[in-house]
Amino acid sequence: MHLMTLFLTLGLLWPVGPPPPEILRGWQPPPGPYAPGHRGVDLAAPPDTPVLAPAAGTVTFAGPVGGRGVLTLTLPGTGIPPLRTTFSPVTPLVTAGTRVTAGTPVARVAPNTHCPRSCLHWGLLRGDTYLNPLTLTKRPPSRLLPVGG
Repeated sequence: MHLMTLFLTLGLLWPVGPPPPEILRGWQPPPGPYAPGHRGVDLAAPPDTPVLAPAAGTVTFAGPVGGRGVLTLTLPGTGIPPLRTTFSPVTPLVTAGTRVTAGTPVARVAPNTHCPRSCLHWGLLRGDTYLNPLTLTKRPPSRLLPVGG
């Protein structure tokens, strides 16, 4: 299923905000499974900011990974395997197995040094393939500006 079709079907929300948060670091897919890259986006968010479910789904993981709190939300009806969206570093508010609706607080941003200033790392996967979570957000249309002056 195409990601734009999924957005229109799911009506995804930003996980922090409104308004849409500042993007501190964008998605930089790695050239290989073990190569360096940035497998998500970093959204500006102070510690204790509520993290909202961007769509209805089931929490499939909520706990520590490598010393940081992580929450994974699996999105039903998004193909096989289904899309999974991840959030870190967070303090989960719900446990694995919890079904949530879009906009439900699922975690709070934990204090972190992942970014130069506090942020939420938001990831998106289908199986083992990382995708750009920003493809699921509603953004204003692009505008072309005049060249030079």
